[in-house]
Amino acid sequence: MSSPTNPVEPAGPAVSAESKGSPPPTSAAAPAPPASVPHVSLRERIRNLDPILKVGILVVLVALGIAWYVYSGRVTTDDAQVDCHITAMAPQVPGYVVGLYINDNTVVKQGDALVQIDSRPYQAEVDQAQANLDVAEAQANSAKLQIGLTRQVTTNSTSGAAAQQETDAADYASSQEQLEQSATANLRVAEADVAAKKATNIRAQSDLARYTPLLATGDVSKYQFDAVDAEASVATSELEAAQQQLMAAQQAVEIAKANARAAQAKLARSKSQLLETKAREEQVPITEADYKSALATVERAKATLQRAELNLGYTKIAAPISGQVTQKVVDLGQYVSQGQLLFTIVPLDQVYVTANFKETQLANVATGQRVRIHVDTYSEDFEGVVDSIAGAAGSRQALLPPQNATGNFIKVVQRIPVKILVKPNKNPNLVLRPGMNVEATIYTR
Repeated sequence: MSSPTNPVEPAGPAVSAESKGSPPPTSAAAPAPPASVPHVSLRERIRNLDPILKVGILVVLVALGIAWYVYSGRVTTDDAQVDCHITAMAPQVPGYVVGLYINDNTVVKQGDALVQIDSRPYQAEVDQAQANLDVAEAQANSAKLQIGLTRQVTTNSTSGAAAQQETDAADYASSQEQLEQSATANLRVAEADVAAKKATNIRAQSDLARYTPLLATGDVSKYQFDAVDAEASVATSELEAAQQQLMAAQQAVEIAKANARAAQAKLARSKSQLLETKAREEQVPITEADYKSALATVERAKATLQRAELNLGYTKIAAPISGQVTQKVVDLGQYVSQGQLLFTIVPLDQVYVTANFKETQLANVATGQRVRIHVDTYSEDFEGVVDSIAGAAGSRQALLPPQNATGNFIKVVQRIPVKILVKPNKNPNLVLRPGMNVEATIYTR
């Protein structure tokens, strides 16, 4: 259905008339206003688009969304390098190098012999320490035996001295009894007997003196005189015998006194011996102290021997880890000092990546996230995983950390080290070496 059209005059003559320079008439009528366009919403416009165009726009939007999602879920830095814990090897004892079993960049395994230092002086120290230990142990055994011997001797001596004291005390008591008996009973009986015999003798001599003149006058018979004379002789003999017994009793008293004094002196000597043996018992703690001192000497000798054995073992330097020898500065026949750097061992199977990310990139970084590692040396990428994030920025761990309190503060985006563990690669030729530059990308989603 077509709409009616108004007839339009041809424009050619008008254009040509203007081109001739004739001015337009001023009294011409004003142009008519444009017809109003109806308002169409965005939804209507999209709905009226061509289907192919709609599909293209949708594909572009999806691609932009995927790109935004992918690139907003990762952080990347090229301030990263391969790192590992390098082991510096230094001798623990000084000496001359008599064996060198490595060269520059030699691959070694854990436990391999690397350097041998002259061990003869240290072997001599071990032998001397062993000899000192043997002597110390012998002295300790002797001191231990001396304890038992001293205890037994002093115990027996004390027992013997105590028994001897008891015996001497009994002897002294017996001698006192004998002295008492001799001085009281025997001596007094002998003195009484002498007195009686003396009285009998006096009477017999008096009778003899009276009978002697009477015999001359014949007043008494010869028989009576002889009886009186015999009695006088018997009385004299008995008196002499009694006097002899008295002298014997007196001598017995003196002997008993001497025995008592001897027994007393013997008792005093046994008491002194008992005190001496008891004093010797104090030697037992002394011998025990000597034994403890000998044991301490043994322990010291053992420690010296152990130290000498350690020094002897230190003459052989073995690889504590597996890796590659680098920075070798030792040669055969060289004298090395304790703590002198000889070489380093790089464990190439334990490398990791230290990536210094900006602090503004770590908001969504966490342990365990996947990492893609691009190494400048190789064309292939490595896979890794975030192990940990450093506790401080690198500037705070520098030798001269910045002092912001001095008034010269300039805000600089700080970098914080992130440790990334590298997963093993199937290609053994792709070896990561400490110091290599890498580019690390962490996938935070």
